Amino acid sequence: MRVRKHSGKGPQPAVVVEGEVLRQIRQHARSCSKTEVCGVLIGSEDKNSLVIEACISGANAAQAGTHVTFTQDTWAHIYQTKDAKYPDHRIVGWYHSHPGFGVFLSDHDTFIHKNFFSSPLQVAWVYDPHSDEEGCFGWVGQRLERLSEISVVDRKGGEGAGETGKPEPMGNFNVNEEEDLAAEKPGQDKEVPRWLRITFSVLSYTLVLVLAFLASWIFFPHKEMYFIDPSTGLVYEPTQDGKHLQQVPGLRVSPGFASPSDLLSTPGPQGSDAFKPSSPEKPAGQKKDGGALPATNQDASKEKNVPR
Repeated sequence: MRVRKHSGKGPQPAVVVEGEVLRQIRQHARSCSKTEVCGVLIGSEDKNSLVIEACISGANAAQAGTHVTFTQDTWAHIYQTKDAKYPDHRIVGWYHSHPGFGVFLSDHDTFIHKNFFSSPLQVAWVYDPHSDEEGCFGWVGQRLERLSEISVVDRKGGEGAGETGKPEPMGNFNVNEEEDLAAEKPGQDKEVPRWLRITFSVLSYTLVLVLAFLASWIFFPHKEMYFIDPSTGLVYEPTQDGKHLQQVPGLRVSPGFASPSDLLSTPGPQGSDAFKPSSPEKPAGQKKDGGALPATNQDASKEKNVPR
């Protein structure tokens, strides 16, 4: 492995970290995206080389938005887990998250590293779950700085394709599985409740029916029912409640006719100047004052031929 040297400051430590360790660190940091989390790195040292093989999360740490502190309960949990799972390894560093404010070591972080991880090969891993940026800080001579070269190894490397023995996933997803997968996608809107979808559908259909009724009433002709008194010629229409009749002002027909063509528009309220039938002609041979008209020559001749 190449070791990068810095003039006047000494060489960088050769750091090798397993990919599974990085996955666990990222998963822990993403579980608390608003506060810092911490833990320790487990591995081995050999001269100027450092191998990170595992990590232990810092339970019961004093967490805050911009700093994290190892408490006594945290150290008790760390040593208990290490003795049980990694008795032949040692603590080779620590990790913590910077949710949303980049990768660096603050004054508080530097204090923790100098007082609890002061070994020349111990490192500090920083990960920002918001930007997915990460970096490793270690001792280069007497200076604590960000390392420029880190090797990541895969424990399963060398495994041939098709040698895992795992079968290909078969079958189709059912409806419930598709809903579960959709719910797990980050940033996706929640499903609309069923009762809200039904209510929206009913209101939509009701609105369409109302609009269709109004359009048919406006754009298509409709019949109006009238009642005509044949003796007076007055026109009546039903009231709004349909129980009574009321006279239509301004409409009247001549008595004895009930055809809609005979409807006449008359001025004035209640048809005061309504259409009136013409008076019958007076019989011939009668004066206006009621007296008889003089007989004509034809009438006189008729009288002569009448036997007396």
